[in-house]
Amino acid sequence: MSGLAEEPSQYDITVKLFYLPGADVKERAKHTRDAIDLVLKELGVQSIDLLILSFPGMSFEGDCEWEADKKNAQQGNDEEEIETWSAVEELYQQGVVKKLGLAEFGSEKLARFLARVKVRPQVDQINVKDCCNVPPPLVELAKAEKIELLTHYDCTDILPRGTLRELLGQGPNGAGVFAESKHGEDGLKGDLTPEWVVKYTAVVRDRGVIENKGYFAVAELRE
Repeated sequence: MSGLAEEPSQYDITVKLFYLPGADVKERAKHTRDAIDLVLKELGVQSIDLLILSFPGMSFEGDCEWEADKKNAQQGNDEEEIETWSAVEELYQQGVVKKLGLAEFGSEKLARFLARVKVRPQVDQINVKDCCNVPPPLVELAKAEKIELLTHYDCTDILPRGTLRELLGQGPNGAGVFAESKHGEDGLKGDLTPEWVVKYTAVVRDRGVIENKGYFAVAELRE
């Protein structure tokens, strides 16, 4: 059954994929496809309008926007991010994704990135709660390159390992599927590593109303 009340053409569907620290970078292409497939199935659609990628270790933090932009230039891993991008370029070329975007890319990071990719991001989504304003160099670059700047309030550390264990554990608020310890009798045992989280939102175009939104998360259990 479709997760949308009207025809898919009546919606703007945005998906944000968070690659989590500790997950295997070489598996990101598969993780991306798995995440998109889950959202397509959940909403009963064939494509999404915007896919935003959020890489681990990226943020805007500093005493001012200039400092935050400078710190951001040294964050993340350029080579891993470029390699991952090639996987989403394929989804774009296949028509599964209509627009591609990034999260937490400052002016220097974004300039380096643009010089190396085939399909350019059309959106850069940033969280400026820790630096007050959008850095002016980023505003200038985005304007020159015709990239839309969006702000967001998503947590950059969206699913810490301890939080996931608590959610699945035997505690009062847990789901009861994970043992309290490796020697516990009840539940699964082993090390739980969060791999990715995907957030999806379907907005009715004519009314600007969110009709459907949610999250999927995947973790690997290692004995």
